[in-house]
Amino acid sequence: MSTSIDLRYPFAGRWLARNSPANRVPSHGTRLFATDYAIDFVPVDETGRTAPITLGSLVKPEPVDRFPGFGRPILAPVDGVVLTVHDGEPDHPAYRGLPSLRYALTRRRRARAGWIALAGNHVLIEKRGVIVALCHLRQGSVAVRPRQELRIGDVLGECGNSGNSTEPHVHVQALDSRDIERAGAVGITFNGTLPANGEVIDADAHPRALVPPSGS
Repeated sequence: MSTSIDLRYPFAGRWLARNSPANRVPSHGTRLFATDYAIDFVPVDETGRTAPITLGSLVKPEPVDRFPGFGRPILAPVDGVVLTVHDGEPDHPAYRGLPSLRYALTRRRRARAGWIALAGNHVLIEKRGVIVALCHLRQGSVAVRPRQELRIGDVLGECGNSGNSTEPHVHVQALDSRDIERAGAVGITFNGTLPANGEVIDADAHPRALVPPSGS
């Protein structure tokens, strides 16, 4: 079984890396559901910023359509076959400031509810026994079906705020088994590297697919 898998970035444009395993492992502070090496990407505008913080942001939940990346396409980061999809979870408001603290207090309850409560709408892609998960997709946006063959860059759905998410983003992780509750974590890189927390990725500056060597 592979101990790591190299992916392409599952989006175009500019995205901010958060909860990166380049900074700590387990990256999300838990090994639950094989999230040891998971990473989050938050869509940002051309200045590298997400939705502006206002006084209202600090005291009440915010509509997700205020955020620059809500609804941006999420792309297949690897060639493979769709294993499962889930597209029935609502996109809830975004939580920053005091609302984010209140939301954090309910995280254990969602963890007890299981994988879907945390992942929200998601797609699982299998390649040579490794499962790649892309989570928190926008409700109603999933554009692929189980057993569908994918190529790098195919549209999977849209960036949303479903599941355990405080603002629109995409969560990416890899596992070594279809049994998510018992799976082990698989390390991931993107174009051979791993961005650190706070790094803004311009995905348009990176290749979407590997170019085969001459003569292959």
